[in-house]
Amino acid sequence: MNLPNRCLVTFEPSGRQVHLARGEMVIRAAREAGLHINSSCGGTGVCGKCRVEILAGNVDGGVSEKIPEADSRQGIRQACTAVVQSDVTIRLLDSSSLKSGQLGTEVPRRNRASIHQYDITELQEEGLFIPPVEKFYLELPRPDHSDHQADAGRIIRSMKEQYGERHIHIGLSVLRNVRRTLREDDFRITATIARPVNKDARARMMHVQAGDWSNRNYGLAIDIGTTTVYGQLIDKLTGDVISEGGSYNKQLSYGEDVISRMIYAEKPTGLDLMHELVCESINTIIKDLLRDQPISIDEITSVTLAGNTAMTHLFLELEPHNIRRSPYVPVSTFFPPLRANDIGLCLSEHAMALLFPAVSSYVGGDIVAGVMGSGMYRTSKLTLFIDIGTNAEMVIGNRDWLACAACSAGPAFEGGGIVNGMRAAAGAIEDFSIDPFTLEPMILTIGSKAPLGICGSGLLIIIASLFECGVIDQSGRFNQDLDTWRIREGRSGHEFVLVEAADTAIKRDIVLTEVDIDNFIRAKGAIYAGIRTLLGEVGLTVNDLEQVILAGGFGSYIDLDSAITVGLLPDMEPEKILYVGNGSLLGCRMSELSNHIRKDVVSTIMRMTSFELSEVPSYKDMYVGSLFLPHTSASLFPSVFKRRAAFFASKNG
Repeated sequence: MNLPNRCLVTFEPSGRQVHLARGEMVIRAAREAGLHINSSCGGTGVCGKCRVEILAGNVDGGVSEKIPEADSRQGIRQACTAVVQSDVTIRLLDSSSLKSGQLGTEVPRRNRASIHQYDITELQEEGLFIPPVEKFYLELPRPDHSDHQADAGRIIRSMKEQYGERHIHIGLSVLRNVRRTLREDDFRITATIARPVNKDARARMMHVQAGDWSNRNYGLAIDIGTTTVYGQLIDKLTGDVISEGGSYNKQLSYGEDVISRMIYAEKPTGLDLMHELVCESINTIIKDLLRDQPISIDEITSVTLAGNTAMTHLFLELEPHNIRRSPYVPVSTFFPPLRANDIGLCLSEHAMALLFPAVSSYVGGDIVAGVMGSGMYRTSKLTLFIDIGTNAEMVIGNRDWLACAACSAGPAFEGGGIVNGMRAAAGAIEDFSIDPFTLEPMILTIGSKAPLGICGSGLLIIIASLFECGVIDQSGRFNQDLDTWRIREGRSGHEFVLVEAADTAIKRDIVLTEVDIDNFIRAKGAIYAGIRTLLGEVGLTVNDLEQVILAGGFGSYIDLDSAITVGLLPDMEPEKILYVGNGSLLGCRMSELSNHIRKDVVSTIMRMTSFELSEVPSYKDMYVGSLFLPHTSASLFPSVFKRRAAFFASKNG
């Protein structure tokens, strides 16, 4: 099958094939195909270990002083700098790949979660594609001696006659503009109407404009993250995302975690400052989204926002003091529709701000938005929804019932608490495999830059790979019997040298220590114990799960086999694991397009039971059992132990 702008890459002698975007590196094709090529420089062409032979097809680059001219004439290239430009056939050389025993060059194929998004066409087919703030074009009858009805009443009557809309409330700010607007274009106007969630409440007229502006209706979706604020500009007539972007939350200067910011908010003027900083972050994004777009700020009629409970409180200037104190009580979990400029957003007076409600102090509107946007609340399948970060929030259930909880995972999944850890940025090690005989690594970095450190997704794959080939044991300790210089004594115990100083951008060895592994195991153990505990509280086990939905940035890069190998996710078929991206942003976008989702969220919240894991006696036992790779109980991870046993049998045979 020929795919536009994609090339078929065939690897010999295994015969494995993979489709790759034109312009990608050969080494990335190998990794996607589940093939190992020795490379420790992160894809910068420095180490010269990743030599391959191009048998057919075209590649650009891949020639350097590391490759003798005679070899170059024979088609030898460096896989990390050779760029695929057509369908190609490539032979892996013994010197750059696994070459012992029955394992050949093959390592487990890459399994990532399938991308899943709530389909806009579903809303259209079900008649639910009705935005919460909508524009209506009206041609009003002119007043005369037989029709003395007031201007406002004339608008309300025409809304009923032309669109069947009843019970509309017109506020004073709109009334002040009605007379002039009606007569500006001979009683042809566009009315902007905000729909209620409660069926007994009245719709609100937010704005009147002279002429027909009904085809110019735009909205904003904003995810107020602790670290980053993301936004999308949406055409509410088509559902299309016109532009999107994000930037760091400016509150970061006062603490990387929400606890630090809540503590600062308790100081005099501290809450005001937290509010101003997050508003400044959002307003900067709004400005960026509109840049180079033929859309004015007045054409944005609504913005939907979601964040965790603490971030929402800081944004609305609600005192967050008791969120962090037992018994962990927020000021509110529901928030009324507000005028956007009343809460510090640089939007027009008629723009509405709609905020997702929270469940509890530690399961906030961002998770509720993800549940709604992913469609989890509508499926019959028993589903686990999980957003992994410094905190891990999880929801289990289906359309009939939902249960939720949160646990502190620590910063390991974001590169924190790791000697050479870093956030996902250029130069971060994001992918890894290892030759089980020589222990030579294949290292890929974000942007194919010289290695700077290890990001969360890379850490996961590294630990899983080292465990599967016996470099570390179930407790995360290095195997001292292996004949390799890469395992050595470091400042805080034994460590594994991933990249030598000469091949790094920091000019010192990049290592993984036993302390790093221990921090990772604690983080993954907290999450898996949370999943099992939450399931246990509703009388179920991990074997009952029919699908898992991953949300958040970490989920986009997660290698499913690795996540299961270390015991982060339940042992289940990769096909049952879906990824929705930024679930909070997705939910906000869907809410901007469907008032029905805004109505559903109320009933969804009301049937969502929240558990405080620290108060569940079984959680501690579950946690202790999870402090091993993948777990103390082999019965919970049969595929992992089976695969590991087969590996050692093959290696020793």
